[in-house]
Amino acid sequence: MNTIKSLVILSIILFASKVSAQQISSVDLQVTGLTCSMCSQATDESLRTLDFIETIEPDLNKNIFVLTFKKDKAVDFDQIKTKVEDAGFSVGNLDAVFNFSNTKVDDKGLAIAGTNVYQFLNAKDKTLNGPVKATVVDKDFMSGSAFKKKATQVSLESYKTGSGMVNGKMTRIYHLST
Repeated sequence: MNTIKSLVILSIILFASKVSAQQISSVDLQVTGLTCSMCSQATDESLRTLDFIETIEPDLNKNIFVLTFKKDKAVDFDQIKTKVEDAGFSVGNLDAVFNFSNTKVDDKGLAIAGTNVYQFLNAKDKTLNGPVKATVVDKDFMSGSAFKKKATQVSLESYKTGSGMVNGKMTRIYHLST
């Protein structure tokens, strides 16, 4: 009986760790305002304080940082944005590779994956499996002029505010374009 109980508990723990395992494997982060290697170094140092980042590979020619993430940690795009801003710069673009596992995108484009909620602007009523590259198109993840242009094309209230009601709770919603 104790063996069966132990196996059941172990199975639950293993299942829970798979569900909460990181679904975002990497990000190409374009940083605007960088003018020299010292700027890049300041951004790199600021990003390294985030405990979910595994590696950072800067490309100074394109002002891009390729971030890879630890598998056992949840990635927070807003924290990445904050660290870039703490270094004195801003996010110009953020392309992420998501590893989805039977993630249902509803008929309105909304998908819940782990603890994150995503609003797909150009994908509806489908199931996502495997790696999917998508661009975060929220305010502060693109240039101000690009956001204003996109805002005229997107009629969702959550796009303007970055949050909305999901399952009766006000929730951060990341807007993605594939």
